[in-house]
Amino acid sequence: MASLAEPPGSPAHSRSPARSPGLSPSVGPSRCGGERRRAASDAVQETQVGPVDLNHAIKLLEDASSSDLEDEQLKVLKKVVKSFENGLPIKDLTQIMDILNLCAEKVNEQEAFVEPVCELIKLCGLPFQKKKLSDEVNYSAAVSKSIAQLGCLMRVPSSRVRIQICKCIISFYKMELPKKLLPGYQPTSANYKIQMAELGGLAETLVLSLALVENQLTEKLWVLKALEHLSSSGVNCRHMMKAQAASRLCSYLNGTDPSGQLVLRSSEILWNLLENTSKEEVVNQLTSLECIHALKEAFVDRLINGFRHSDRQLRNDLLVIATLVAENSAASMIESGFTMLLIVLATFTEAKIPNPLLKGLKLTYSYEDFEMKKLLFNIIGIFSKDPHAVQLLSENDVMPALLDYVKPHKKPGFHDWSAAQYEELQLHAIAILASVAPLLIDKYLSCQANTLLLVFLEWCIGQDPFFGQGNSFHGTGGRGSKLAQMRYSLRVLKSVVSLYDDAVSLNLCDQGAISQLLDILKYTANKLEQKDDAILLEIQANIFFILSVLCENDVHRKELFSYEGVDLLIPFIQMDPKKLHSGLGHNRLLFSALDCLWSCVIGCYIAEDYFLEQQGIFFLLDLLALKQKNLCNVILGILSEFCDNPKTIIHISAWRGEKDQTAAKLLIQLWRQEEMDLGVQRDRYGRIADVKRPIAGSFQKEQEVIPMPSSCPSFAIVEISENIRAKLYSLLCKLGFENLPGLSSKDFVTLAIIRRYIDFKVGEVWSEVCAELREEFRPIGSDEEILKVISEVSENIGKMVTAYQTELLENRHQQDIQEEEKTYTQIRAVHKQKEMVNKSWENFLIRTSNYEALKKAKRLQEKSIEASKSKSKTQKGAVHSTDIKGLGTTVGSGHLVTVGSTPSQLVEGPPAHKGLPLKKIPYCEEALKKNKKS
Repeated sequence: MASLAEPPGSPAHSRSPARSPGLSPSVGPSRCGGERRRAASDAVQETQVGPVDLNHAIKLLEDASSSDLEDEQLKVLKKVVKSFENGLPIKDLTQIMDILNLCAEKVNEQEAFVEPVCELIKLCGLPFQKKKLSDEVNYSAAVSKSIAQLGCLMRVPSSRVRIQICKCIISFYKMELPKKLLPGYQPTSANYKIQMAELGGLAETLVLSLALVENQLTEKLWVLKALEHLSSSGVNCRHMMKAQAASRLCSYLNGTDPSGQLVLRSSEILWNLLENTSKEEVVNQLTSLECIHALKEAFVDRLINGFRHSDRQLRNDLLVIATLVAENSAASMIESGFTMLLIVLATFTEAKIPNPLLKGLKLTYSYEDFEMKKLLFNIIGIFSKDPHAVQLLSENDVMPALLDYVKPHKKPGFHDWSAAQYEELQLHAIAILASVAPLLIDKYLSCQANTLLLVFLEWCIGQDPFFGQGNSFHGTGGRGSKLAQMRYSLRVLKSVVSLYDDAVSLNLCDQGAISQLLDILKYTANKLEQKDDAILLEIQANIFFILSVLCENDVHRKELFSYEGVDLLIPFIQMDPKKLHSGLGHNRLLFSALDCLWSCVIGCYIAEDYFLEQQGIFFLLDLLALKQKNLCNVILGILSEFCDNPKTIIHISAWRGEKDQTAAKLLIQLWRQEEMDLGVQRDRYGRIADVKRPIAGSFQKEQEVIPMPSSCPSFAIVEISENIRAKLYSLLCKLGFENLPGLSSKDFVTLAIIRRYIDFKVGEVWSEVCAELREEFRPIGSDEEILKVISEVSENIGKMVTAYQTELLENRHQQDIQEEEKTYTQIRAVHKQKEMVNKSWENFLIRTSNYEALKKAKRLQEKSIEASKSKSKTQKGAVHSTDIKGLGTTVGSGHLVTVGSTPSQLVEGPPAHKGLPLKKIPYCEEALKKNKKS
């Protein structure tokens, strides 16, 4: 075969009128028909004895008088099929596809070509054969294009051809090696055809071909089967989406098919599209009214008439697709009646109200029905996000149906959900209730939902034996306990109290919700001591939020909270700072506790005083000393509010932090840190650097002046709420700016700025007003003068503060100089004392080593003693000598003194020696008597 040795693109592969080895050299286009027929006959005979020539076959099929050469053409095609019965060489694939296309054109008129077309397509299902390893890469473009043309052959109006094409494509995924290979060839890799199909876009062509088999069920099922295999690839799915595959397939869900394969394969392909491509893109194609109607009818058919296990599974698959469609706000779910149907179905077993939409429906307690029940609860939560569906939720008893699960589960009967299934449904229903309850608040109150939830929470902390299975998503962390039930019940209460509806709050408080919530908080606090748990932390945070809403702006409720609530609240404020970054939820819990403190304690003097007695202000300042930016704003707000209680100032002044830091020093440090973050200009000593805009940050200075209506706050006003400087100023005003302990000169420099914060802020506002006026119109002379004076006032204040800061620094500098001189004076005195001690020691050494020096010193000492005695003779009686006889020293004589005038009868013994007197040892006479007796 001469053509097998040449790659694509060579002259042998072109369709030009070049000579073929099987034709006479004289054969040309100008020959008559008889001569052409004879030449063709000779060529056929030659191909029967030699290798097949694909170029010759192509020319024969292209012959204008092909109708007269049908037998010869069929024989050539059989020869081609026979030659490649074990697989097509990869480099001849382009020519084979040319032959297929030529044959496909003849099928319309000549039925006999159907058989060779099918045989050639069947050969395409066998592994391609290659000579070199690089052939797969070198011929990839030609192969991908050839495989893509298989989809184009679906235009052939023959059922056999179309089915064979689908079988060929399916064989890509079930590749079997041929029994015999061409000499010198080896099969391509197993996934080669699949990759080439992806590259050529075969899937898109096949989706478009569905329009050609619209009314042929068998062919349609084969195409869907092929698409099901192709849709396992993400690349193919993206090609299919270009051809609007999702909407085309959805229309087949209601097609007439006794076998049920049509809806099954269509739904399976839709699932693959959802998994392998963008869900949003697929759902967008399914949002039309026609698609949703088809989806609804298919679901209802399987719901009412499906009794097999596979029918129930397919029903649930369709329900999942409907759920995804319902999440798209553009879907016509309500208009199609699908929303109403699903809501009624979700409450079917709980509401027990007959509905014509579900006539003849019987639900069991099978696993598939259990899964459907969970899916229906889930779709209720999705409908709750659609404002247009709220009315339907209200009219179809969704609230009573969900509240039916807010009760302890009794022992399951024979025909009932198992304990694990009921727990999963219960938790799911309560979770959905948290979304639905705020929308149907009137229904919520009329159904006494608060009462049911409080009773249920009482059961959650009770001693009833119950062991949660914890198998479901909502049951996570609740195994062996009732924490999951408590968690979702509190979520419901949180969702309804967050409406700040007075009727809801009053209803809860009248039933003792505050004390009950405190009991739950105590219960969870004991649990938390054993182990940190994210669920327990969430429960506690939600309780604090609920208490904050209930007690806010109501003194009586704050009094109910006061003593027990403060005792429970303080340990949370004392939380270890290291836990704030644990990721379990300690950060959120701390913020909830601080919010509860603000709402439940401040404003009630009983609660405030008790909080102060428990050293609560000290704990708040300890938290503030951490200097965490997200905490500072809240804590400063709480402290500012607390300062309305006169006792608070004493506690703040008494607080001491690390290194004996005072509260005033801490507040000033926070001010400096805030100004650094804002980019406020200061010199190296902390003084004002820009007297015209002394407290403006870098971002504020970059803002251009834009004239705005009076109702819109300017940037200078908005900036107050965006940082903590206003709160720091308020707190320092209440502490006072005089006699603040523990401040350095740098702190006093900063304090001078803080003291004038309001004046500077007023100056900023006036500056903005002046700029806006000049932007809108030109002021008259008198107004311009007034604006100039106002601007100068603010600037003069800045200059005055700068001068004061400079004075403070100079005074401090002088004070430092004086302290330095005083320190040097003390150092000189110490050195002089050391010199005197050294000189005294030297004199002592001289006296002890030189006897003459000792005598001289002794004489000087005696003279000094005599000179110090009084000259008058006023003393009467005996005169005692102060010298010790025989002593040859010039130092003090110590404690040995001879008293010569003591009578002997007083010492009860002989007279003492004049040199060393006897020392009398004291003793106890009673103890001496006891010793004698013993």
